[in-house]
Amino acid sequence: MSRSQRQTLQLVAVGVLVLLLIGWFVSTRGSSDGTAGSGQVKPAATKAAVATAPKSGASSPAASGAPKTAAGQTDAVSGLRFVDESALPKEARETLRLIRAGGPYPYPRNDDKTFSNSERILPKQPSGYYREYTVITPGSPDRGARRIIAGDGGELYYTADHYSSFQRIREGT
Repeated sequence: MSRSQRQTLQLVAVGVLVLLLIGWFVSTRGSSDGTAGSGQVKPAATKAAVATAPKSGASSPAASGAPKTAAGQTDAVSGLRFVDESALPKEARETLRLIRAGGPYPYPRNDDKTFSNSERILPKQPSGYYREYTVITPGSPDRGARRIIAGDGGELYYTADHYSSFQRIREGT
């Protein structure tokens, strides 16, 4: 291989690396349009927004921690797939009931506390915007991996894998 061919190959490799880094950076940045408002929102706003959201009367068993999602239905704001409230595990529906009632929560030292969104999977919001709640995991010796995250705008998210992935909860369905 000639020197000019090596230089060309190196240039192409650097270009590909730069493109990969840009793609990674863009995909981890989340929403920056500020659609949910600006400034700090008090935690009480989360409870009020969730309490006024529609409640589900339906119930369907979900045996695993990962509920089924409706095919092709994605939340336009978060980019996350929707999951119907009725498709959540019964323990998650119980956690939603507790959130709407303002508690008491099974882990008072951990529940109704600020969720930092350090994984940057949920839409970017000001610090204190998100609150987290434990979803009991039967048979687990500790809190388990399941959580519900509530935003001050009333939006709710479910994770069955301790923040590695999320689904947007569609209430009343």
